[in-house]
Amino acid sequence: MKRFVATLFVTCLVLGAASANAEDWELAADDSKIAFGSVKKDTVGEAHHFSGLSGSVSEGGDATIEIDVTSVETWIDIRNERMQEHVFNAAAFPKATVTTKLDMTEFAALEPGEMTTTTTKVMLGFLGQEIPVEAELFVVALTGDRVMVTSDEMLMLSTADLGISAGIDKLMKLAKLPSITRVTPVTMRLIFEKK
Repeated sequence: MKRFVATLFVTCLVLGAASANAEDWELAADDSKIAFGSVKKDTVGEAHHFSGLSGSVSEGGDATIEIDVTSVETWIDIRNERMQEHVFNAAAFPKATVTTKLDMTEFAALEPGEMTTTTTKVMLGFLGQEIPVEAELFVVALTGDRVMVTSDEMLMLSTADLGISAGIDKLMKLAKLPSITRVTPVTMRLIFEKK
């Protein structure tokens, strides 16, 4: 499951290097999105996302992505606050980070409109943990200066793997819910631009 967990946070990284030459790439935050779903009471599905994303890939292949967990948007203010406090422990750990080293030559040959898949090993920093993971990514060169990164398959995020099951229990108690799913689907659209 850790592989799936990581892919959520990791996809940001590897594909940002697509079509890269000897220049840095930066995440286009306004055009990028990481979203996740949840199901409460067995039948009520809801979509949420993080709006605070940043990241870059250096010409040497050093990739770093940051996710501001305080930017979680669930469309209910009190739930945003509860998730920050009880699930993400945002006061102590306001950001999740992903770092990896990329082989830039693998992506340099991509022309606009071309696509490829790749597997990379990354380090996920979340709630004070450093979790080594492997991620499969799908990269599309949009133009010579922009690439889009997604996961190659649907991502399923386990609350147990992330260490947030106790936080989910707390949310259920506060909201007086009989259930909240412990595995959630995750989608992402990550756009990188050449600096």
